[in-house]
Amino acid sequence: MNIRRRSFLIGAAAVMGAVLAFPSSTFAAKRIVFSGGPAGGTFQVVANAVQVYDPVKASKKFKVKAQSSAGSVENLRKVNKGKAHFGVVYSGHVYLGRNGLLKNDTNKYEDVMAVAYLYGAPAQLVTHKGSGIKSVKDLVGKKVGVGNAGSGAYANCELFFSHMGVWDKIEQNALGYNDAAAAFGNNQLDAFWLFTAFPSGAVIMAAQSNDIELVNVGKDAEDAGFFEKYPYFSKLSVPAGTYRGVDSDSPSFQDSSLWVANKDVPDDVVYEMLSLIFTEEGLAHMRAQKKTFKEMAVKDGVKGIVTPLHPGAEKFWKEKGIM
Repeated sequence: MNIRRRSFLIGAAAVMGAVLAFPSSTFAAKRIVFSGGPAGGTFQVVANAVQVYDPVKASKKFKVKAQSSAGSVENLRKVNKGKAHFGVVYSGHVYLGRNGLLKNDTNKYEDVMAVAYLYGAPAQLVTHKGSGIKSVKDLVGKKVGVGNAGSGAYANCELFFSHMGVWDKIEQNALGYNDAAAAFGNNQLDAFWLFTAFPSGAVIMAAQSNDIELVNVGKDAEDAGFFEKYPYFSKLSVPAGTYRGVDSDSPSFQDSSLWVANKDVPDDVVYEMLSLIFTEEGLAHMRAQKKTFKEMAVKDGVKGIVTPLHPGAEKFWKEKGIM
């Protein structure tokens, strides 16, 4: 063996030894993927807001990369597989997924762990004013935007509409919020469904060029026993004046939007991320991105969480005295 080749092999062995001396998480933590949602939805605003926050950008441990997705259910699957380190998922989907109860999906997504409560996500069903659509049951035979396939909006629409007995009796249009609002404005849809915080930019857009109404889905849910069957949903109303021309409260229901992590994300990374965001300055930054985030607060950090916390999050919230 010549000297040059021997030196190369010794060098390569040294490099390999250095790699093996460090855990894989050391390298994985350098680029953290935060899976958000579709355009026009609040999930993507969450991921973008975390990515651009200066103290997060300044961290020497990790570099956060916001990544778009179809929404809650896709995020559940991506985070579970480790294709994303963090994501935003509805509490109900974390619970159903963990227990193999998702519709048409018996897989158990047990590697997704809760990090923090973000905000409540209410159902909103938009129709043209004077359409005569006063209940979900009035949608039979109508063209309805039901959310992107793979999104939490789509999954919850299918869940609720199936419970109401109309899912297979409507013309389903799997569209993101902005696309649905545009199609609604062009009279290509009779109604469109959202499962996101209010005010929604997509509904604001629809209301600029159309007279709209919000269907009383809260009454539908109450009358049909929806809350008894799915107790992780809670009641609320979209306040009067939230959207142009909607001058009375619109009863509805909501799930909790959660920040989640894959179980293998290092505890110190989760802890540091929470330590940066859940400060007075960090929360002010989040609220500046969207009014929806006014709900984010240390005192509500574990609100709506019915599944296990990530160990790094558990340490953080225990230190804050809310566990």
